Amino acid sequence: MLQYKVVELSDVTDLTIEETLNDFTAKGWKFDTLQFAMRDSSRRPAMAFVIFTKEVD
Repeated sequence: MLQYKVVELSDVTDLTIEETLNDFTAKGWKFDTLQFAMRDSSRRPAMAFVIFTKEVD
């Protein structure tokens, strides 16, 4: 069975994304997708959602 983990980042920087990827992959999660939530008034994302998967019995 495939289990999903969604991590919400409200501070979207290269460092927070890198820390999240390193932290969860070290715990056995596999990176699946990175989605950004954009603001209308800015080119910078307001939030990011990092999605991981893991096989479980």
